[in-house]
Amino acid sequence: MPSSKNDVWVGLFVLIGGLALAFLALQSANLLSLSFQPTYQVTARFDNIGGLKPKAAVKSAGVVVGRVEDITFDDQTFQATVHLSMEKRYAFPKDSSLKILTSGLLGDQYVGIEAGADEHNLAQGDRIVATQSAVVLENLIGQFLYGKAQEGGTTE
Repeated sequence: MPSSKNDVWVGLFVLIGGLALAFLALQSANLLSLSFQPTYQVTARFDNIGGLKPKAAVKSAGVVVGRVEDITFDDQTFQATVHLSMEKRYAFPKDSSLKILTSGLLGDQYVGIEAGADEHNLAQGDRIVATQSAVVLENLIGQFLYGKAQEGGTTE
């Protein structure tokens, strides 16, 4: 059976469609981030990072200003060290603070950065010391149940 020009065009169209679907799937799962902006690296330590993963967004006022590059465990301080890659076009004061937040009730976790008031900005290799760990839903439920059990156990 001879192949026609239409077969080649249909095959090319299917190939481009498959690549587009793969690109969208990787982009929506935060496994691929295409940013050609120059960056600088900073670190921060957290007592508990919850479900934070590498490639998670760093957001300020809802805008992505960087990404989590790597997460390591420091066996001297027993804390998680989070390495962040921040875009150079966004300058944050040195006394800025970081929080690990969740998108929605059970969504992905990301790092939120709140700008401080220092006159000097973060630079390559700086460490952010003002951090707030992730809120773990299981711990909150446990505290709530424990508090209710304490209330119910008292007699007056």
